[in-house]
Parts: sequence; structure tokens; C-alpha cells
Amino acid sequence: MRRWNLIREDYLDFGPTLAREKLIELHRISVAKETLRQWMTEAGIWISRRERKKRVFQPRGRRDCFGELVQIDGSHHWWFENRGPKCALLVYIDDATGKLLHLRFAGSENTFDYLHATKAYLQQWGKPLAFYSDKHGVFRSTHASEKDRTSGLTQFGRALYELNIDIICANTPQAKGRVERANQTLQDRLVKEMRLRGIDTIEAANAYAAEFIADFNARFGKPPRNPKDMHRPLADHENLDGAMCRKEVRTLSQSHCVTTRCCSFSIRPRFPDLWPVRK
Repeated sequence: MRRWNLIREDYLDFGPTLAREKLIELHRISVAKETLRQWMTEAGIWISRRERKKRVFQPRGRRDCFGELVQIDGSHHWWFENRGPKCALLVYIDDATGKLLHLRFAGSENTFDYLHATKAYLQQWGKPLAFYSDKHGVFRSTHASEKDRTSGLTQFGRALYELNIDIICANTPQAKGRVERANQTLQDRLVKEMRLRGIDTIEAANAYAAEFIADFNARFGKPPRNPKDMHRPLADHENLDGAMCRKEVRTLSQSHCVTTRCCSFSIRPRFPDLWPVRK
């Protein structure tokens, strides 16, 4: 009886192994681990991992329109098997149709390659209403400001903000299941297709990506519930090259120089007479 009182009062959420250690260490009570496991199971205190119910996620329906929501993710994998190095595949998939819209192989998930891939995506399709991603450091910053919306954005988030494209960060991998399932299919089909073609470099894989996308979409793409395409063209005032780049704020010195990292740049005025003299 003393044992059960101890377990119920102090070790109710402990597993049998840890509970046994504490019974011996703190209370000088010795009992076999499997015996304790059986007792705790019969008493309903312990449930084995196999019998535990998996967390149930409510399925989220597809969006209605093409280009309404585009899921993006990076998948690290041995895409070239033993023929080349491990790398990342940046995947863009439409939520409404399940169609691959862009693929880019890169050495890793980094801001530069995401900017490069997104620029190519926008040039081909236009601007979606929103991108849906995980909370990778490329997409989400932990240093947000309540006063200035742009001050807490990453370089990628800032670029999308300038182009009036929303970015939504999912809380769980299950929330962006469309792209997660696509990654599993790609790790099977795409790997085998590249093996058959002897592709073993990032450059060759990126050159083949368009052919694979066309075949994938023909096999697995679905028509949207609403035929309207929500992609928007770039506005006249929107500069794609000016947005899809790295930007940093620097202070101009009195000698009209800007220093960044290990470099110093001298800014020459176009109209020197109009520049104010700093005192």
C-alpha cells in the first residue's frame, strides 16, 4: 500500500524505469522493473507507448483557388544517393491543386537560395496571395517589433512584404501536410528518376526539375474547386530584383562612406553642390 501511495502522490507521471530508480534512491524500496511496469499498467497508471493513442489532427480542406496558398518547404536528403553530396530541395506546391510549381536544389536551406527560387517562381506564375511555411529561421524572426512591422522580419519576409505577399508559419508539420507528403513522394520517385538518368550534381538536377514537375503534375495534380487563378501580376512600382535581395541599414559617415563587414564604400554624390555639409 505504501508503494502505491508513493507512486500515485509523487510519481504519477513517471515511467516504470524512472519510478523504480526513485523508489530505490529515495525510499529504499526495491522492486523489479518489469514487475513495477505490470503493476502500474494494471492500475491504469502506465500505458505503453504502443497502446498510447496518437494525437489526432483535424484535416484541413484544400483552398478553393489556384495560387491562393502555396506551401513551401526544404527537404534535406541524399537526393543523389551515393553519387553526390547530401543537399536540400526547396519545394513549392499549390494547396488547392497539389501541383508542384517550382523545385530548386541547393546546398542547404538558406535565404539566398529561397530568394533565388522565389524570384523564379514569381517570374513564372506571378504573386500568390500567401506562402505557407514552417518556422525555419529563413521565414520567421523571434525579434519582432510592435511599432514597425518590417523590423521583425527576416530578409525573406521583408522581400514578401515589399511585394504584398503574406507568409504564414505553421505551428506543426501536420499543418502543412500537403508539402510534407509531397516530400515523401519526391524522395521516392525523384531519386529513382535521377538515378536512371545518372544525375549527380545540383546543376544537372535543377536542369531536369522542369521535366519532372510536368510529369508529376500530370499524374497527381487535381483541378481546383474554383477555376479562378489568384496569382497577381507584379505592379508597375514593384521591383522584383530590388525586393529579392539582401538589404541592411547602414549609417552614412561624415566622409560619405558606408562600412559593412570588412568593406568600406565611398558614396559619390551625383550633384555635389546639393549635398548638405555636415558639421
